[in-house]
Amino acid sequence: MLCLAYSAAMLGIDGYVVRVEADSSPGSPGCTIIGLPDRALNEARERVRSAIFNSGFPYPAGRLLVNLSPADMRKEGPAFDLAIALALLGIDETIDRLALQEFVALGELALDGTLQSITGILPMVLGARSAGFAKIIVPQKNIREAALVDGIELYPVSSLQMAVAVVQGNGAKWRERTTVSAPQESDAAVHGDLCDVRGQAAGKRALEIAAAGGHNLLLVGPPGCGKTMLARRLPSILPPMTSDEALEVTKIYSVAGLLPSESSIARSRPFRFPHHTISQTALVGGGALAKPGEISLAHHGVLFLDELPEFSRSAVEVMRQPLEEGTVTISRAAGTHTYPARFQLVASMNPCPCGYRGTRTSDCRCDDAAVSRYVGKLSGPLLDRIDLQIEVARVAFGEMASAESAERSAAIRSRVLAARQRQARRFTGTSIACNAGIPANAMRTYCRLDEPAMHLLARASARRQFSARALDRIARVARTIADLHASDDIHSEHVAEAIGYRSLERLAGAA
Repeated sequence: MLCLAYSAAMLGIDGYVVRVEADSSPGSPGCTIIGLPDRALNEARERVRSAIFNSGFPYPAGRLLVNLSPADMRKEGPAFDLAIALALLGIDETIDRLALQEFVALGELALDGTLQSITGILPMVLGARSAGFAKIIVPQKNIREAALVDGIELYPVSSLQMAVAVVQGNGAKWRERTTVSAPQESDAAVHGDLCDVRGQAAGKRALEIAAAGGHNLLLVGPPGCGKTMLARRLPSILPPMTSDEALEVTKIYSVAGLLPSESSIARSRPFRFPHHTISQTALVGGGALAKPGEISLAHHGVLFLDELPEFSRSAVEVMRQPLEEGTVTISRAAGTHTYPARFQLVASMNPCPCGYRGTRTSDCRCDDAAVSRYVGKLSGPLLDRIDLQIEVARVAFGEMASAESAERSAAIRSRVLAARQRQARRFTGTSIACNAGIPANAMRTYCRLDEPAMHLLARASARRQFSARALDRIARVARTIADLHASDDIHSEHVAEAIGYRSLERLAGAA
């Protein structure tokens, strides 16, 4: 007899409903799962069988067939265990088959019938709601995350027996609600405060501009000058995440299995700090079982690449398209997955291989050819996509020992928020979020330069041979500087400062 249940799966970071069909026929006892299951899902046969027996329910006799539809999409992971078990119990009418079809059941079964937590519960629940389902059975351990979704009835269960009781009408609904207006945690408390950084006025100014306009940033300086300290504190001056941004970040971390068990929603902007030995797959995503990479885990946050020239060139170069588009598409034999990747890139590097070029306290051992090779590890197209390139010098002892308090992140963030509000008003009715996202075809509309500013940019371009993309980047940075000065027009002083943030091109030319 045929029985129908529903579960859910993920495609990228989006969930979709899977139809679980179970049927029995005369023949040798056994169970076959079809519908492009992976190995973990094929092993569900034994897990489900033991869970049903150990929960005190009869296991259906005969030859069993379980079909997962749509059959042309690969199914991965153990999240289908509960739906398969309920469908098998419905074959012999151990549970009400019609009532079962009202539910989407999610969860991995242990051999004793208890229900284990799974990853990706948030996008699965969102996918089930989009498909029109209002009743969802989820593992007890995942309830806080699932409760972020409004407009559904949630039934948290810890065992197969409890799930059967829910289908039979004897289960308890989840009454509490987790609001998505949640991100209240201080980013300065999580990532550190800029008042901890002594001196570095130029570096802090570049950080403020980057935060105000959403620009990418490269810090160039000798070892120990504070590049990492500055980068780590960028999230402390970024605007707080909106509820929609928090939900998107939570979805990604749920899919990746990185959402803390004690938290239902991401509360601070991500800050990802991968080591330079990271592989291309780990950086951009993919793998045998496709997972988001570091650039997606940094979505709506910061990706910090320390010692940028030491990263694999192939891994770094593959970021060029995500930096422009805000998404990354991974194509594999098992399917194509698209992950969001709208992040701020912050990178650091030394001015030369030994790190001491241009410092007065240490002798540089590198000749011009060595510096050219070192800087040449970074391609021109990648550097074009980094709006701000700032040289960071070592801090004098007097500044480090000074008792004078530095400006706190909260004060800088207030100026950043004011600039972002100006941008929000300017971009009302468009999909543009900040100045860094102004498309090329809208530059004349939003980044008009006055005549002196245009002449200044023309002279600088003639002297330093800026590419068309670099010119657009300079104009966007100048637009942000004008916003920080509460100016509707972009003047020559704004352009002059923006041109000054192309340090690495001067360094490469000097080498």
